[in-house]
Amino acid sequence: MADAKELNPALTTWDGALGLPHFDRISDDDFAPAFERAMADHLAEIDAIADNSEAPSFVNTVEALEVAGDALSRVAAIFFTRAGADTNPAIQALEREIAPKLSAHYSKIGANKALFSRIDALWRGRQSLGLTQEQAIVLERHWKGLVRSGAQLAGDEQQRLAAINGRLAELGTRFGQNVLADESDWAMFLTEDDELAGLPDFLTDAMAGAAAERGRPDAHAVTLSRSIVEPFLTLSSRRDLREKAFRAWTARGLSGGEHDNREVMKETLALRAEKAKLLGYENFAALKLDNTMAKTADAVDTLLMDVWEKAVGAAGEDEKELQALVAEEGANHEIEAWDWRYYAEKLRTRKFAFSESEVKPYLQLEKILEACFAVAGRLFGISAVHRPDIVAYHPDVRVYEIRDDKDEAFAIFLGDYFNRATKRSGAWMNALQSQHRLTLPNGSKGELPIVINVCNFAKPAEGKPALLSLDDARTLFHEFGHALHGMLSDVTYPSVSGTGVDRDFVELPSQLYEHWLTVPEILRAYALNYRTGEAMPDALMEKVLKAANFNQAFATVEYTACALVDMHLHTAETPPADPVAFQDGVLNAIGMPTAIAMRHAIPHFLHIFSGDGYAAGYYSYMWSEVLDADAFEAFEETGDVFDPQEAEQLRKEILSRGGSVRAEDAYRAFRGKMPSPDAMLRGRGLIS
Repeated sequence: MADAKELNPALTTWDGALGLPHFDRISDDDFAPAFERAMADHLAEIDAIADNSEAPSFVNTVEALEVAGDALSRVAAIFFTRAGADTNPAIQALEREIAPKLSAHYSKIGANKALFSRIDALWRGRQSLGLTQEQAIVLERHWKGLVRSGAQLAGDEQQRLAAINGRLAELGTRFGQNVLADESDWAMFLTEDDELAGLPDFLTDAMAGAAAERGRPDAHAVTLSRSIVEPFLTLSSRRDLREKAFRAWTARGLSGGEHDNREVMKETLALRAEKAKLLGYENFAALKLDNTMAKTADAVDTLLMDVWEKAVGAAGEDEKELQALVAEEGANHEIEAWDWRYYAEKLRTRKFAFSESEVKPYLQLEKILEACFAVAGRLFGISAVHRPDIVAYHPDVRVYEIRDDKDEAFAIFLGDYFNRATKRSGAWMNALQSQHRLTLPNGSKGELPIVINVCNFAKPAEGKPALLSLDDARTLFHEFGHALHGMLSDVTYPSVSGTGVDRDFVELPSQLYEHWLTVPEILRAYALNYRTGEAMPDALMEKVLKAANFNQAFATVEYTACALVDMHLHTAETPPADPVAFQDGVLNAIGMPTAIAMRHAIPHFLHIFSGDGYAAGYYSYMWSEVLDADAFEAFEETGDVFDPQEAEQLRKEILSRGGSVRAEDAYRAFRGKMPSPDAMLRGRGLIS
C-alpha cells in the first residue's frame, strides 16, 4: 500500500473552480498509488458495513453502501476520462494493469458473505421495511448486483467467476486499445490536386489540419476519424481512393499483427458464455436482458427482424437507383460498399437539389452549440454560462456552468468536441460526479452533477471555423440529451441518478433531443452561414427537411445488422471458434445486401467488446427510438414542440427520475401509454 505522502490530494479532493478537480495538478504517475489506497480504503468501508454489530437496516447497510468508495469513484472518474479522451502510453499501460485489479476488487466485495447476509435479510423482509419506491429499487439493485457477483455461488465457483471477470476486464481494455492503435496509425496522405477531386473546402481544410497534426504540412490526410472518412467516402470522385479508405476503415481490429482482435473476441465470447452459465442463465444475452424493458432475446428479435425486412426491401429499391447513376456515367461496375455514400449523395442532389457541401457552411459548431443550449432553455428554463477561465483535462475542453431559472448553478458541463489521436473514436457522455442528496463520509450533503460530452468532430485548420455535417450536429444534440438526463436528475441515491436506468431506456432522452435540431425556427435562428452570417434560406431548409428520410433504408440496414449480429453472438449455443466467420454467417443468413456494410464490424465494435456495456444490448438504440418517436409526437400533438406542459412532464417523469422508478412506469407517467413501433417506422420512412 502506498504511503499517504505519495498520494496526490488533487485526485480525491476536488476543490477547484466550481468543485472541479485541479486537472493541471495531476500527473500520470499519481494514479497508481491513488488507486491502491482508494481500493484499500473502500474495502475497509465495506468491512465496516458488513461487520456492523447492529441489525441490518436500510440506512446502516444500503445507504452506507451508496456512499462507500467515494475516493475510488473520484480517482476512477478522472483516470477513465483521460484513458478515453486523452490517453498516452503511460495511461494505456496503467489501464491494462488496473482493469483486472478493479475487477478483482469488486469480486472481493461480491464474495463478502457477511455483506450479502445483511443485504439478503433486507431483501427477504423488504415488504415490512416501509421503503419508498426509490429505496425499493436501490435495494433490489444491490441485492441483484451481489448475486451477479457470485454471492450465492460456492467457493470454487465464486473464485472462477472472479477470474472470469478479471480476464474480461483485461480483454476489454486490450480490444479498445487495439482499435485506437489501428485508427491512430493509419492515414492516407494526398499530395496531388487530382486526389482531391470532388472535395469541398470544409473537408480539405479538415484534412490539411489532420495532416499537419501528423507532421505533414505538405499534404491532406484522410484519417479513420468518422468525421473525415465518411465525408470523404461521400464526396470523393476518386473511386480507387474511396476503396482504399473504406478497406482501412473496415479493417480496424483485423490488422493481422499485435493489434488484431480476433483472439480477443473469441476468448471474450467464451468467457461471457461461461459466466452466464455459472450464474444460472441460458446464455449471456439472457443475463444482460434480465434487467431491461425488452426482457428476452425473442422480444428483441421480433422488433429487429420486422424492421430488417422492411429496410432490406427499401434498400434494394434504392440500390437500383444508384446503379442507374453508375450506368449514366458510362461505368459498368456494381455498387460496392465504398460506392454507396458517393452515389447516394449524387442521388440526393438530384432529387432534392442540394448537396452536403451546400448545407455544411450553415452548421458551425459554435452556432449548433448555441442552438443546443437554447433548446434546453426553451424546454427546461436552464442556461449555460461558458467559463473559459477554468482549466479542464485538455485545452480543447470547454467548461460551462448550467444555471436554472433562478440563475443558480445546479450542474457543471464539459464539452470535448474535436478528434485527436489520443481519443478513442465515437461520441459519448459520462459523469465525473452524479447528482444525489446523501451525506458523504466527508460531511458534505449531496452533490451537483458534473457531466462530460465527448465527440470526434474534425478540427479545422488554424483560423478556420469548425463545420459540422447534419449527422455531426445530430450527434452533438444526442450527447447533450444524455447530458440533460444526468444534469436534470433529482434523486436521493447515487446508484439511480441520471443515466442509471435500464440499458434500453437510456437512449430515450438522447434520441428524443435530436428532434429539436431540425425544428424550423431553430434552424432559422442558428443555421447561419459562416461567411455571411445569413440564415439558411427557407428553400434550402425545406429541401433538407424533405430529405430527412432519404437513404434511411441504408442507415437502418447498417445499424440493424450490427444489432442482430450482437444478439446472435450472445445467444449462440456454443461460443464461436471464429467470431468473424460467425458474423459473416449471420449476415448471409439474414440476407445482408453486399453493397452495404455493418456500421460496426465486430473487430472494431467497441460498444460490445470494449467492456460489456452494450453487449447483447446494441438493439437498445432502436428500442429507445420506438419510445423517442412516440414521445416527440406527444409534443407535436399539442401544436407546439416547445409546449411547456409537455416539457414539464418530460422533466418530471423521465429526466429527473433517473432509475428511481421502473422504465415502463416512467414512460407511462409521461405519455399515458406504451408505444407501438409505428411512429419509429414512420420516422425512418419505412411505412407511410
